[in-house]
Amino acid sequence: MKRLLLPVLLLLSVVAAPAGQAQTAPARLVPFRQGTRWGYADHTRRLVLPARFDEAGPFVEEIAWVRLGQLYGYIDGGGNPVTPLQYTRAGNFRQGRATVELSGETFTIGVSGRRLTEPALPEPEEDPLEQGDVVRKDGKVGFRFTVGTASVPAIYDEIRDNYNGLLFVRVADKWGIINGRGKLVQPVQYQTIRLTGNLAFPVVQLAGLFGYLDAEGNRLTDLRYRQAEPFAEGVARVQLPDGQFGYVDTSGREFWEEAPTSGQ
Repeated sequence: MKRLLLPVLLLLSVVAAPAGQAQTAPARLVPFRQGTRWGYADHTRRLVLPARFDEAGPFVEEIAWVRLGQLYGYIDGGGNPVTPLQYTRAGNFRQGRATVELSGETFTIGVSGRRLTEPALPEPEEDPLEQGDVVRKDGKVGFRFTVGTASVPAIYDEIRDNYNGLLFVRVADKWGIINGRGKLVQPVQYQTIRLTGNLAFPVVQLAGLFGYLDAEGNRLTDLRYRQAEPFAEGVARVQLPDGQFGYVDTSGREFWEEAPTSGQ
């Protein structure tokens, strides 16, 4: 089955990250899976739009993709169609644009559902390390914060900024987290930390499983997902050990419930 054009889950250790993305206000509705069917719930997990789709995406810029059978389309927050269910692939909106595939052709559409012809605006550039400066010594790197007196000793092989007050540090092939006060809040133990997309809630991997940290670098979820995508509009898509998909919000709340077994 063809899959939507969502960001590929590549947790890169060495490729440079694009500009950090600030977390926007959470969407009013969250994709919610009941068994194998999808609808939308509010943030208390109360179902608002009935579970009638085969798959559903997050509301980004007040529009969400949905799938029935093999075809995708878009709906608004009231469940009304923005486009017909006609695309063989569909992705989230970003800066008023979404990438779709129709009859083997890939192109972008606007929030009205009409095809766009003008190119997308370039992404804004940011300083790779906006909280301070790298300090180098004997082949290792540390960090000196611009504000305050905190510093990080030069004992790491690499330091990255998440643009939200945290630093990602690497020793050999393992990663840890340092907060804005220079304190190591997550030990250098993770196989990977996602270095692309929205970094406000870092995606980390340990023993082959993924989970999330919160904005302070603490554990937001258990590390139990087979896949974990970046947050968009306050929710993130995950794959469970059984292969099913669901969403979590910025408090770590999970938005799915399995269908009851026979006899229940």
